[in-house]
Amino acid sequence: MNYLLAGEETERLHFRLLTGNDYENWLPFFAGENVAKFLLMDPSLSQKELCDKWFEKSNMRYEKNLGGMNALIDKKSGEFIGQCGLLIQTIEEVDYLEVGYSILPKYWGKGFATEAAIKCKEFAFENNFANSLISIIHKENIGSRKVALNNGMTLFKTDLKAPNQDFEMYRIIN
Repeated sequence: MNYLLAGEETERLHFRLLTGNDYENWLPFFAGENVAKFLLMDPSLSQKELCDKWFEKSNMRYEKNLGGMNALIDKKSGEFIGQCGLLIQTIEEVDYLEVGYSILPKYWGKGFATEAAIKCKEFAFENNFANSLISIIHKENIGSRKVALNNGMTLFKTDLKAPNQDFEMYRIIN
């Protein structure tokens, strides 16, 4: 099943597959102090190493049909602003379909994450991919929590087991 939104659009955004040409645009994302922690990545890795791992995992997801993040392009400016997509996640031995989103810091607070996340939710439910969706969010990531709530999700689970113990699961049922 193809969970990718390539070719989909919202009022302000165009979704397309992530490519190697996006690497330099995405590299600054990993300069934030909590980014590795919020993404359950090794905080001892360099900015470049984190970006390398991100692209490796994105490509693996594409190849194994596990969904993946889509590049988000501002339709007005043509600029790469972040990523959002539907991802198969196995949490405590259960497979879920997650709405994941990450926006470059210079675009925070403009509603792009919420707009993209809502499109992912609508796309998943319209295509009957799942009867519920989740977002896994680090307990300290207030911005991502707000996006999940704006996407109609409610707090579902707070007692996730290691390595996810610092994360909460938000969910919406269709």
